[in-house]
Formats: sequence, structure tokens, C-alpha cells
Amino acid sequence: MRVAVIGKGKMGTLLAQTAQAKGMQVVGLFDITDKEKLLNQTVDMVIDFSHRDNLDWVIDYVQETHAAMVYGTTGLNDEDKEKLKAVSKQNAVFYSANYSIGIAVLTKVIKEITPLLETDFDMEIIEKHHNQKKDAPSGTALQLLEAIDPQNAYTHQFGRVGMVGARQKEIGIHAVRGGTLAGEHSVLYLGQDEVLEFTHQATSRQIFVNGAIKAAMYVSDKKAGWYTMEDMMKG
Repeated sequence: MRVAVIGKGKMGTLLAQTAQAKGMQVVGLFDITDKEKLLNQTVDMVIDFSHRDNLDWVIDYVQETHAAMVYGTTGLNDEDKEKLKAVSKQNAVFYSANYSIGIAVLTKVIKEITPLLETDFDMEIIEKHHNQKKDAPSGTALQLLEAIDPQNAYTHQFGRVGMVGARQKEIGIHAVRGGTLAGEHSVLYLGQDEVLEFTHQATSRQIFVNGAIKAAMYVSDKKAGWYTMEDMMKG
């Protein structure tokens, strides 16, 4: 399988190294300055964990070449996601805000237990990342929020400040930035005299890379469509 990796930073380099170790042929690492160079390449798969500013030209390339796509860049707005979903009508597109297998399991657990707890428990999300992360809250925190509240029945309170008054029907989402922390996400259910907390800690970027390479292998022989970690976990 011939693979193009978008992004020349730490994540792109690690993706390329791991893909090669798994037997994939990496034709190069590309950013927007290499757009013309990439057009001269024929690949089976594009893996993009770079920046949302690359989205439009990468989409153009994928549509032109009919390559499959594994996309993991966060900070997308609703319009960006609709663009990706449009591509999936003619290409195989695998999308996730987080490629950790542990987060995939956590998301599944949260979906199942929230209906059992929400009547008697307040719910909060706390995410922590390194001081270079640009978007807040993280895409994973938003993924967990969607798992908790798929119908948008709650007010989503992004941080609190000042005299906020008594708690309403709301879910708080809080972002912490500092140091070199790879990523930590906690979902808290806070009840009367008891607390249930689920926490996932990432100690390196490698877990996300491993998940992305697994996703690339999974989607490589799939027909056009929209694929997620939930699909991959089902096998």
C-alpha cells in the first residue's frame, strides 16, 4: 500500500516511521507547500493529522485520485466535517477525533452508562494537554460530550467564571494546558455522597499513531463510505 502522510511535524514523522515498519510504502511527508509534488504521486492512502488549514487541498487530491483517507486532525467546525462526509460518498474516509483504542472503549462505555446515571448525577468533562496544543476543548472532549449528550438535551458549559449561580441542566467541559502532557480525559459523574470517574491517560503520541495505522489497514479494502473507531472495534 502506497501512503502519503500530510504534515511534517512530530506526528507526521512518527506516522511515517510506523507505517514503514508495518510494511507500507510511504511516498513522503507533505504540507501545503508540497501540493504540486503530491499531485505527481499516485497513492492508495492519505493519512492526515496535520492542521485544518490543509483540509481543502487534501480533499481535492483525494477526490482526484480516489485514494482512501484516514483523517485525525482536530479543531474542525461543522462545515469542515460536512466536507469530509461529502468525500465519503466516493472515497473510503476514516475519521476520529482520537485514535486511541482506550478512548474508543471509553466512548462506548460512556454511551451505555450515561442513561443509567444522568437522572441522579451531575456530569463534567475535564481534559488536559501539553502547552503546544492549539484547540480547546480537545476534539476528544467533544467526542465524549457527544457520547454523553447525543440529543443536545443539556446546556454545554465551557468553563465557569464569576457568580454562575446554582447548577442547571448542564454539562461542564474544562480544558487544562501545560508542560508536555500527551493527553488526559476524565468523565465525572457526581452524585449525592458519591463520585464515579472514568479517566484515560495517554503517555505518548505512539498510541494515536498505532490506532491510525490500524485504521488505515482496516479501511484499505473498504468501499466508499464513512468509517469510525466504533466500526473498526466491531471488526
